[in-house]
Amino acid sequence: MNEQRTVRLILPQWQGGVNPDYLFGAELLAQILPPDDQAETIHVPVSADLAASQTATDGVAGKPILLRQMAETKSILAVKQPDRVITAGGDCSISEAPFDYLSGKYGESLGVLWLDVHPDIADPSTSQHAHEMVVANLLGKGDPDFSQAVAHPILPRQLMYGGLDHRALRPMDQAVDTLGIRYATPEELASDSQSILDWLAAEKLTHLAVHLDLDVLTPADFRSILPAQPHTDVNNFGAAVGQLALRQIVRVMQDVSQHADVVGFSIAEHMPWDAINLRHALSEISIFK
Repeated sequence: MNEQRTVRLILPQWQGGVNPDYLFGAELLAQILPPDDQAETIHVPVSADLAASQTATDGVAGKPILLRQMAETKSILAVKQPDRVITAGGDCSISEAPFDYLSGKYGESLGVLWLDVHPDIADPSTSQHAHEMVVANLLGKGDPDFSQAVAHPILPRQLMYGGLDHRALRPMDQAVDTLGIRYATPEELASDSQSILDWLAAEKLTHLAVHLDLDVLTPADFRSILPAQPHTDVNNFGAAVGQLALRQIVRVMQDVSQHADVVGFSIAEHMPWDAINLRHALSEISIFK
């Protein structure tokens, strides 16, 4: 039996959310990942050009840079041909190229479990940020250029959201309902993972790619996320705030691993506020200049 090959991508792509702090978050996340001597770790280069990343092309901020970085990520995977891909990022757009690769490898037996309080299913008519369009792109229904770059789009039946706050869906999120995407709310996942297991069984999904946006977690349990910025009132955050605990995510992953082969795992939107703020503070002190 051939040994399964795993590639770890360190992809500090931040232009999808136009937030350079995601770059540092990804670099730190690379040090947090459990060690694995068998996996090959590859650092994907990303641009640090803030001005170009803020400039909108066809209504999408940093579009040429993002397309170039996604093409580079796809080229790496095409050469390495791994069986499993772990991606440490970065904003939510990091999953587009790896999940496209896995979709090409495993076809319609691949399920995509999107653990996120937001659905990331917008298009340029409702958003200018690529990290809010990544799921739509994977479905072939987002930005035309990003969607065209997806060589192996998934079907709506292959996708399920976990931890989605459906009550807080915005106009940009309505494709969740129009496409009939399955979802499990935080309340449904509070004590068991059955709704996700039912989806895997009903759609005969034997392989699974999981996107973990750390924003699916509640700031009361996990502090390295955008809504946990010091001195921020989560009640006035301006967007849905996650409600799950880290141990609940671990339970979900342990449960789904009993029913499908987890071949992809992306971790996005790591925002280690203490480390970020300490770095910014030190940069203002003369001895560090």
